[in-house]
Amino acid sequence: MTILAADTEHPRDVLGYGPTPPDPRWPGGAKLALSFVLNYEEGGENTVLNGDPHSEIYLHEVPGGTPRQGERDLSTETQFDYGARAGVWRILRLFAERNLPLTVYDVGRALELNPTAARAFTEQGHEVASHGWRWIDYRAVPEEVERAEIARCHETITRTTGQPPVGWYTGRISPRTRRLVAEHGGFLYDSDSYADDLPYYVRAAGRPLLVIPYTLDNNDMKFAVPPGFTANDGFTQHLTDAFDFLRREGQAAPKMMSVGLHCRLAGRPARAAALERFLDHVCRHPDVWVCRRADIARHWLAMHPPEA
Repeated sequence: MTILAADTEHPRDVLGYGPTPPDPRWPGGAKLALSFVLNYEEGGENTVLNGDPHSEIYLHEVPGGTPRQGERDLSTETQFDYGARAGVWRILRLFAERNLPLTVYDVGRALELNPTAARAFTEQGHEVASHGWRWIDYRAVPEEVERAEIARCHETITRTTGQPPVGWYTGRISPRTRRLVAEHGGFLYDSDSYADDLPYYVRAAGRPLLVIPYTLDNNDMKFAVPPGFTANDGFTQHLTDAFDFLRREGQAAPKMMSVGLHCRLAGRPARAAALERFLDHVCRHPDVWVCRRADIARHWLAMHPPEA
């Protein structure tokens, strides 16, 4: 059943696949497709250095508060800097040690500031997807500005990594984002949804667009928002419970699972230890396909192409 929203570019489908979801036919008969996402945002957040009117208040160690108008918040800036200077390398090492792939949601401005990280992502075989030109809320950004920044992000990722991005995730989208992404072209999938445990299609710019839903619960961002994780064991247990449940469910109806990470959050030592414990749990289960989101998109497009 589809409910038309006020903005008809985003009609709501509250039925979805219903009680009989399609068999994804994951490679090798896997019972679960597991996608790890590393959000690389450091340097693209709100700061007067980027021409913004105020400082950042979202997703750092002191949640909430009031943004500083017209001046820098040095404490917050250095927390973001930690992600680019130390956290990203710690997380990349954890995945390299286990030969596990990542999708990196890259903010264009952040990647432009750290070409060393850009090269490392591709050299290690990770997918680099677009996460917007800036790590800001695009709700009130004029359409022509958002369109130009989608193109700018695409160009920056292509130039700094040597590979054009095939995936998109803004996070704080405008009502126009999905259409503008589809109009730009070149993307296999959009992840600005949390609506399912399997990929699905929507119509955007007059044609089918594959949506690979993301997650806000299997996500370290809940260390920085209330209510959220208050202990590292809670993070590990939450991920493990989701993983084990979906694996059991996958004996009859395989699904996908996303895990969201941030360099400045999961990259801190104690949280990295919690992540490490979950990665080791994953590695003990060979019936799981740990993959990049581009791999899921290509598989789904081949196994379940959009209807004409």
